[in-house]
This record gives sequence, C-alpha cells and structure tokens, in this order.
Amino acid sequence: MITAAGCRQRREDLFQRLHRELGADRFLFTDPITLRYLANFGPDPISLNAEFSGVLLLCSGGEAHLICDNRLAARAKLAFAEKIDVVNWYDGQSAGKGTRRNALAEAVSSLGAALRDDPFLPVGYKIQAIVGEQRRAKYPDEVAQLKRCMQVAEAGFRWARQNVSAGMTELEVYSGIVQACNRAAERAVIVYGDFAVSPGSSRRGGAATTQVLKTGDTLILDYSVVLEGYRSDFTNTLCVGGEPSKDQQNLMRVCQQAMQAGENLLRAGGVCQTIYDVVAEVFRSQGLLSHFPHHAGHGLGLTHPEAPFFVLHSSEQLLAGDVVTLEPGLYIDGIGGVRIEHNYLITEAGFERLSNHEIGF
Repeated sequence: MITAAGCRQRREDLFQRLHRELGADRFLFTDPITLRYLANFGPDPISLNAEFSGVLLLCSGGEAHLICDNRLAARAKLAFAEKIDVVNWYDGQSAGKGTRRNALAEAVSSLGAALRDDPFLPVGYKIQAIVGEQRRAKYPDEVAQLKRCMQVAEAGFRWARQNVSAGMTELEVYSGIVQACNRAAERAVIVYGDFAVSPGSSRRGGAATTQVLKTGDTLILDYSVVLEGYRSDFTNTLCVGGEPSKDQQNLMRVCQQAMQAGENLLRAGGVCQTIYDVVAEVFRSQGLLSHFPHHAGHGLGLTHPEAPFFVLHSSEQLLAGDVVTLEPGLYIDGIGGVRIEHNYLITEAGFERLSNHEIGF
C-alpha cells in the first residue's frame, strides 16, 4: 500500500533535485501519473472521473498543495498532501461552472509563479525527464503495492489453469480471469492485456474476441492488474486441452531457457542490451531467432512499459530498485505462439522475483 511517508520521501527527494538543477523552489504538476507518484492522488479508473485529475504544487522541503474539483473530493481524502483544496465545479443541483477541465483555472492562477511540467516547453520537458529518472528506483511502499498487484493477477492465472477448456471463447476466458482478480482484490479492478489464441506469427496477442478455443491451441495470457495506478505485467501460455505437441513443448522449453539466461544477468549495473543479447542467443542457438520479434523485457511501475528496456539498441543499465520483466516469446506458424514472463525487483546482488504464477503448459 502506498504510504504518506513514502509520498513525502519522494517529494523531498524530487524537490532537492529539481531545485538543484533548475534553481526554482515552486513546481506545478498536472501529469496524473506524477500526482499518483507524489501524493497517492488519482481517480477511480472505473468511474466517470477516470479521465480527470488535479494539480499539485510542490514547494520547499517537499511540501505539497493539491487542488481538485468537488467530483474528486472523496479521492482527495485518500491523498497525502499538506494542503488540499477542493473547487466546486458541479454539485448536481446547479449548472457546472464551465467545462470541467477549466474548473481549476482560477485556483491555479492564485498560486503564483511556478515552473510547470508542460512537456512542450523546455523546462517542462526537463521536469518530466527528472521525474521519470527518479521513478526508476522504486520506494518500499511502491514495491509493496506492486506485489499486491501481482498477487491479485496470480488469482486470474490460477483460475485459467483450472478452467480453460475447448469450446470456451476468449471473451469467456477474459471474463473468468477478471472475476477471479476482482474476488482476490475484493473490489473491481482494471485488467487489460492479451487473452488470445496464437496460431503463430499472424497473431502474437490481442484483446479477447469471440474466437472459440480448440484442443491444441496455444492461448497467450499476458495481462496487467491495476491498483491505485500501479500495475503488474506477467505472462503464461496454456495449451487448450492440456496436451501440447512435441513442437509446442520445445517452444516452451526454449523460452524457459531464454528466461533463465536473462535472469543470470539481472543485477544493478547490468547492461540492458546484453540481457537482450543473451535471451536472443538462446533462440539463435536453436535456429529460432527469426521467430522472436519483440523486446526481451522492460520496466514496470505506474506505467507500462517504462524504462529500462531490454532491446537491441539499448544504452541503459539496471539500477537497484528497478522493477522489470523478462518476456521471451516464439511464434511459429503451424505450431503456435508461446510467451512467458516474470516480474523482478533489481538489487545490488541480483534480483527478487515478484511474480509467482506457474510457468509452463
């Protein structure tokens, strides 16, 4: 769970760097991701408030002033900021005061001068870049929140392993997974990702459809559960009917070997391209590299994907506190697609695996 102490520490750390590099002592944030990060403020994504947020003024020492409209008042009570102002926009009895996005304009103008995180202005671009760099190394409460996301997602994987069968549609699989995740979270949660039969290269994933599952299909389940903005992202592939062919078993075996090769290099200071290279080398050694068309993994947190990226032309290195995925996959026409994925917290000595779903058919 995100904590007041965690938010306060993130604000203090961010203010110190912004003040040092930009010379100012007041910063105004409108990016909803940053408000989640610094103050645990954001709308319920399954609500009429989903597209709206507020603004946050960050001042000396990490002091925060949050402003939002009255339709977000309940969420503001869950936020962590030294000062919170709620502006009336629409109360259900009188007409709304202009468009909802303009409701905060007067309150924001009264705050006075501050550097803003507008990415289309040079200083705003720099602010956004600094925030992004700090978000790489997760704080303890963020790690705890990500673990909770993963625990909820694991319930969906358990349901799928127990219930997927020929004759179901992809949409029925998706619905069952969502219900299992909602039960585990004890609330309605966002579940998005791939719930797709993969015949090979023509379909490596995608949203659930009315396609009917057949015995022998490879079903890729690669999805995220979102809790208070933070999200999991891990994958397994099932063989419908539970009896994979020898060729399908081989794809799974090679993907597991590739994941192990990547895990061997997961530690602070690890070179992201090198991690991609060792995953790709496993596939190359088996004559399968041409069937591996995507990244070998990526960072994870309040967005998905985010830095760092395990790709061919990466110049990044792993940092202690990064939360990343390893995501090897192979897709061969006439056999099917197989993808697996785990999530990891990077440490100085290596990693802590955060996801605990069962990998394999």
